[in-house]
This record gives sequence, C-alpha cells and structure tokens, in this order.
Amino acid sequence: MTAPDHTHDALTVGPAELDDHAFLVACNQAMAWETEQRRLDPERLSNGVMAVLTDPAKGRYFVARRDGRAVAGLLITHEWSDWRNAQFWWIQSVYVVPEARRGGAFRALYRQVESLAIASGACALRLYVERDNSRAQSTYSSLGMHQSHYQMFERTYIDTEV
Repeated sequence: MTAPDHTHDALTVGPAELDDHAFLVACNQAMAWETEQRRLDPERLSNGVMAVLTDPAKGRYFVARRDGRAVAGLLITHEWSDWRNAQFWWIQSVYVVPEARRGGAFRALYRQVESLAIASGACALRLYVERDNSRAQSTYSSLGMHQSHYQMFERTYIDTEV
C-alpha cells in the first residue's frame, strides 16, 4: 500500500480548541471501534472530552490540521513520579483520520508534544497500545520510544460502553 502524498499540503499542530469538541469525540469513537471493537457511550464521552477542553488540570488535547482541516488528535495527561521528582506525560486517545494516515500527522503531533514535555521538565513520555496493534507499535518505535518493562493492570468501576 502506498502512503498518501501530502507533500504539498500545509500541516499545522496546536492545542485543541472548544470548536474541536465534535472532532475529538468522533476520533475517540472511531479509535475505540477500530482498535477494540467497542462502542463508547456518546454522552459520557462527549462530557469527558469537554471536561478536558475546559479544565487544563485534567489534560490537554492537541490537533493536527492539514490545510486548516483537523486530521488527527491526541490527549496528554500527567502522572507525578516521586522517584523522579517529575511528571510523566501520557499520550492517550491517539487518532488519525484514515485518509491522513502515513502522511506525517501523528509524527508532527508527537514532535510538538515531545518538545513541550522536554521544555516542561517531564521525565518521560509514555503511552499504552493494544498488544496486537503492530502498526502503531512500529510507529512509536520509529519515533524513539521503546517497550517498557511494566505491565498494566486495572480494576474497572465505570462501564464506558453502550
């Protein structure tokens, strides 16, 4: 499969705005379905995205735009590390619209976030990825990330599906 040719398209990255709410909700719905075949509760998701957009303490969305149109987004949240006396920056809710994949949108988002993380004194960037999502894992490796030696465990208290 040949990567799309976006060499003449203008790609910009910046913080999400309130006007990006519907785009980010749609991205989260699509990502949950594509990666886990899960249908998220639309109202809960919409409220969750709006909570981040209106309260920077919860996190910060970033959006990549090609010629002014949103084509990718991700969420950054923070985790304090007492061992490191610094914050981990967690990359979450990554989604690139299908027609923009392999066109540099995620790489541009990642580089922007990485630059901000370093400037803020973060100790690391982290993310989690589905075990079977080898394409995403390859992308993350190509950006200099490596597999952590930790495994993730959870106990769920809220059902996010419909």
